[in-house]
Amino acid sequence: MGILDKHVVLEKNATLLLVGSLLVVTVGGIVEIAPLFYLENTIEDVEGVRPYSPLELEGRNIYIREGCYVCHSQMIRPMRDEVERYGHYSLAAESQYDHPFQWGSKRTGPDLARVGGRYSDEWHVDHLKDPQSVVPESVMPKYAFLADRLIEPKYIEDLMKANQIVGVPYTDEQMENAEADWLAQADPDSDYDGLLARYPKAQVRNFDGAPGVSEMDALIAYMQMLGTLVDFSTFTPDASR
Repeated sequence: MGILDKHVVLEKNATLLLVGSLLVVTVGGIVEIAPLFYLENTIEDVEGVRPYSPLELEGRNIYIREGCYVCHSQMIRPMRDEVERYGHYSLAAESQYDHPFQWGSKRTGPDLARVGGRYSDEWHVDHLKDPQSVVPESVMPKYAFLADRLIEPKYIEDLMKANQIVGVPYTDEQMENAEADWLAQADPDSDYDGLLARYPKAQVRNFDGAPGVSEMDALIAYMQMLGTLVDFSTFTPDASR
C-alpha cells in the first residue's frame, strides 16, 4: 500500500482528517511558540530607542484619534525598493513602546517610519492645513482645526501611567516632571535641559509657530521624531539572534 493510498484514507474519513489536522497544527504551534517562553526578550535592544516624551505621546494619541494609520504605515519592509525610497528597514525595537503599534496595513499615502526631519515644521503645518497646497495629487483631508485647538498637560501623567501599566518603562522622575516636560518641549525659551536628559534627541521648539500649545504642535512633535532615534550609520544587527 503506497503512501498515496494511505492518504486517501484520511481524505475519505472526515473524522480522521479533522483529528490529523488538529494534531499537525498543535505540534506546529508548540514548535513555534514554546521557545518564546524561554527568552527574556524577543526584541533586540537597540541604542537610542526610548519611550516617547510627554508631548510626543500626546501627539501620537492625536495621530491615532484622527485615523492617520488608516492611510499611512510605519513599517519599512526589508525590500530594495522600500529601503531606497523610505530608508533603513524598520526594527522591532522601534515599536516596542507603541501601544498599539502603528505598522498599518495600507498605504494611500507614503510610509512615515522615517518622516522625522525629512520636512520642515512649516511644511508640516501647510500640509496639515491644506494637503493639496504642497502635494497637489493628495487625497488627504484638511486638518487645519488642529492649530485652533489649544491643549494643556492636565492628563498627561495619567496617560503615561496607562502606558507604564502595559510595559513602557517610564521612571518616577519622568512621571514627576511630565507636565513640565510637556510644556518645555514646545517652548524654546524654557529651561529644557532636564527634558533632554530624560528624553535624548527630543526636539524643542514652537512647532506650529503660533502662541500657545496646540494639537498641531503635539502632532508635529511626534512626527518629527519618527525614525530619528536610531543612528543607522553605526547600527549593526545582532548576528547571534
